[in-house]
Amino acid sequence: MESFQRLIDIMDELRAKCPWDRQQTIESLRHLTIEETYELADAILENNMDDIRKELGDILLHIVFYAKIASETGDFTITDVINGICDKLVFRHPHVFGEVQVNDAEDVKTNWESLKIREGNKSILAGVPKSLPAVVKAHRIQDKARAAGFDWDEREQVWEKIEEELGELKTEISQMNAEKMEAEFGDFLFSMVNAARLYGIDPEAALERTNKKFIKRFNYLEEQTIKAGRPLKTMTLDEMNVIWEEAKKMTDEKRQVRIPVDIH
Repeated sequence: MESFQRLIDIMDELRAKCPWDRQQTIESLRHLTIEETYELADAILENNMDDIRKELGDILLHIVFYAKIASETGDFTITDVINGICDKLVFRHPHVFGEVQVNDAEDVKTNWESLKIREGNKSILAGVPKSLPAVVKAHRIQDKARAAGFDWDEREQVWEKIEEELGELKTEISQMNAEKMEAEFGDFLFSMVNAARLYGIDPEAALERTNKKFIKRFNYLEEQTIKAGRPLKTMTLDEMNVIWEEAKKMTDEKRQVRIPVDIH
């Protein structure tokens, strides 16, 4: 409590005496908060506990900052924020703070969605933020639909759907209809995210790990071509693949992934 009060006191001082902090608004902080959230996500992927601690501090600062601005306009205070989340947690956990009985985490999720409807949400999907990245949003939509009972009886059934969507995508690609290709590609991606959910895979984290892996390997490829004094564009794909295989060994990864033809 002392450290939290210290943060609040510092925020009061900054708001009163720092020109930059004084001119900030809730709107101006928005993009900075998004950036800080992604930095926390990166630290979590790297499993860097020191960075996670630092990024959590940055996000906590933003929470206090928003509340400070709102208190100046009389809309709400940090106390209102804290009491609000406390009340919500108690209401949404009747199996802890009430008499409701649950058997497992799935029961908790199902009850959670029912309680949200009672809170005023018109749809189970209403709680999915519009500004979420598409992959994250797809995962959340599917997870919420599952809580309402809208899901496969057996998770293996999803592969038939994926094959169906892939076939439809290939059909539209053969016709080169840009609008329909995009639509079918979206359906295919949505079904792949569904498969990830069913098998306990975080699709956003999985794709980001692959991004990081590709960057690391491609950086090695660039480094080796610079050492050899050859521009990357002058090399054949087979020549690049030799170095790519070296990069895979350098990162101690066994899965064989061939680089795409168009990498520049």
